[in-house]
Amino acid sequence: MTLSNELRLLPWSGPDDKPCYLSADDTNGYLSRLADNTEEIQLGLGTELLAHALEVLADVNSDAEELHLLATDLTEALRDAVRVATSRGHRLPRPRIRLTKDSAMS
Repeated sequence: MTLSNELRLLPWSGPDDKPCYLSADDTNGYLSRLADNTEEIQLGLGTELLAHALEVLADVNSDAEELHLLATDLTEALRDAVRVATSRGHRLPRPRIRLTKDSAMS
């Protein structure tokens, strides 16, 4: 769905944690498919991590080290999920808005 003049935000970072983009007309190309698969894996891991987080938080014996590790893992999963949502949001078709004389005057 990426228009030829748009870049796709990829689900991984480049050097210095900078975003990576793909410019491709073919959404079935190798890198597009790799990005799709990576997004699916990232979201699946996020779902599993969320279930684990609920278990850890329900355990009153969880120590500070375990909670710190959980917070770190959740932060990474949230970063990935936001990147996937941003990338997919940019690829949604834009609705065409028709302005009529009446709506332009409001």
